[in-house]
Amino acid sequence: MKARRLEWAAPDRLVGEIREYLSHEARQVDVSEIAAAVAERGDAALLELTAKFDAPEAESLSLRVGEEIALDALNALDPAVREALEIAVANVGEVAEAQLHAAEKTVELPQGQTVTVGEVPVGAAGIYAPGGRASYPSTVVMGCVTARRAGVERVVLVAPPGPDGTIDPTTLAAAALCEVDEIYAVGGAQAIFALARGTETIRPVDVIAGPGNAWVQAAKRAVFGEVGIDSLAGPSDLTVVIGEETNLKWAALDLCAQAEHGEESPLVAVATAPGLLDRLEAEVEAAAAANPSVNDCRLALVEAPSVFEAIALVDLIAPEHLQLMTADAIALAGKFRTAGCVFVGNETGTAFGDYVAGSNHVLPTDGTGRIFGPLSPSTFRRGTARVSLNADAVRRLAGPLDALARAEGLPVHGLSATTRANPDQETK
Repeated sequence: MKARRLEWAAPDRLVGEIREYLSHEARQVDVSEIAAAVAERGDAALLELTAKFDAPEAESLSLRVGEEIALDALNALDPAVREALEIAVANVGEVAEAQLHAAEKTVELPQGQTVTVGEVPVGAAGIYAPGGRASYPSTVVMGCVTARRAGVERVVLVAPPGPDGTIDPTTLAAAALCEVDEIYAVGGAQAIFALARGTETIRPVDVIAGPGNAWVQAAKRAVFGEVGIDSLAGPSDLTVVIGEETNLKWAALDLCAQAEHGEESPLVAVATAPGLLDRLEAEVEAAAAANPSVNDCRLALVEAPSVFEAIALVDLIAPEHLQLMTADAIALAGKFRTAGCVFVGNETGTAFGDYVAGSNHVLPTDGTGRIFGPLSPSTFRRGTARVSLNADAVRRLAGPLDALARAEGLPVHGLSATTRANPDQETK
């Protein structure tokens, strides 16, 4: 054990010294060849690389581990280790359940210990409001109000200025209405890097949220881990599911409204009955011709053989916006798992969600709804946990802990517990 005493200094200075002392020289690696190999050769590349780096002595390899192999391993497990795992599974499950239902809740577990779970807001949030073809005061509202309601003390807005170097006045008005703490006239990837890492003028934030173009999304990917991000939001997209009862004129207007965001906005229409797509296409062409603000986007038209197959398709698409305009929309709405936001029924156009319905329009795009959800207060909050053990809980848990720790090859973890359980005995 190597120890070094660091003299107290201003926190922002001391943290740098601590990081410098604890840091190890980074090992530079290039994973581009591995990425290319997996992209080009799939499983064959995985097997080859596993054999090279992890299992050079294996006679054969399989990527998939069968269920029966796992069950055999469980049945052969040391009983003490199995008991320890079962306790861990039960206790972690109860604590996780508590996190779903309470801002802060104390769970009293059978062995006598308590775990208190809750949430606290991050200290600072950066909201990105796009510019370019249009101004987005609505995004200011979506991001800044949500961050403030989450309890964030410092809310920062960045937005690209117009040709004259100033931010659109409506965007600034929205910022004032939302009582934003700091506003910066900067956009693009450079704004994201400034929010994440700071400059002479802009102090770093803890979480960055807001939609943007490919440059903004690439920058968010690059800083993820240094800061939290909401999702990868942009460019905007829409999928519409239509049936015989769909008002096709409304559906066409909804698709055209989405096309106002830019030529790169992907649009999809999925029909659950024959003969609808030609009529929808004609309605779209008429609406687009009558509205110059509609960009020349690409629209994919698909006729699904059944409603169930339409659901499966849409879940793979993982659209940012999903409009269900079929007669059974209410019944179907709960069956979709990957859409950023679902708009139910003929009357419920995506535009309502973009502006005034109350849902958040900062949503995951490009299929990332599989792993991200809409912007919400949870984006700007982090979980906390506090653990407290009494003497009885220590005695009851030390044995299982020791068994599990030794199974992992970490015996001193077990020693730290058994010593507490038997303070008057020498523990080996």
